[in-house]
Amino acid sequence: MSKSLLSSETLLQQAASEIDSDTPRLDAELLLTHVTTWSRTSLRAWPERLLTDDQQQKFTCLLARRVAGEPIAHIVEQQAFWSLSLKVSSATLIPRPDTECLVETALELTLPPGARVLDLGTGTGAIALALCSERPGWQVTATDVVPEAVALARFNAEQLGLSVDLVQSHWFTSLPQDRFDLIVSNPPYIVADDHHLSEGDVRFEPRSALTAGADGLEDLRLIISQAPGWLEPGGWLLVEHGYDQAGAVQQLFAASGFEAVTTRKDYGHQDRLTLGQKPARKAQNHTL
Repeated sequence: MSKSLLSSETLLQQAASEIDSDTPRLDAELLLTHVTTWSRTSLRAWPERLLTDDQQQKFTCLLARRVAGEPIAHIVEQQAFWSLSLKVSSATLIPRPDTECLVETALELTLPPGARVLDLGTGTGAIALALCSERPGWQVTATDVVPEAVALARFNAEQLGLSVDLVQSHWFTSLPQDRFDLIVSNPPYIVADDHHLSEGDVRFEPRSALTAGADGLEDLRLIISQAPGWLEPGGWLLVEHGYDQAGAVQQLFAASGFEAVTTRKDYGHQDRLTLGQKPARKAQNHTL
């Protein structure tokens, strides 16, 4: 056996010292499990296990990509979201844990057993597929303007055995006329010149999925203003937005006639989600 072969623990320690992230050890473990197919539990149970030459070379190549800043999810082409494992690519955003708060909020709403639900800008399909996995009776439609994203979401749906109707559309533009009980969206909401766009994982994600004009509200304005025309009376709109946009988004909801407008916090206790209800039809008074 080659003397140059290293144990998994030695490789992990060396890799963690090179990775500049908030979770260097976790990043290294995810890369190593991807190369070896060993579980993270087994890495801890048998830290002395040696890698083969081929495994070590593959790990070194993947580590170089992570050291250069490429997101772990892009390198291993997978990301966990909700209870699902999703294939990801550079054509879409990487699903974030805080977006699970949107799923939680949607599931708390009182909707019909066969509710019609629309996910605008689905990307990997994360939100739509999470909702579908929890409410199999719901009729879920998901859209994205990027053909590669639609194909990726369709792949994830097929792999997970979940039924979602995928449509290539710029927001509502190419949808067949329909009414929904719930519309959800995690649209672009970052200001176009935000300095964070040149930092961290977002450097490798599509700018069109991140930014929305000079104030970050361009797409939210469109979605919120047009949503009432696509909602059943009493239907809900639920959107994710920037931590400092809650006040502006609430005003947009109010201007579009929504009631019961509420903002929810994410796991970091930042204002991240706003929802509102389209007024139900009022009973007509009949004069005899």
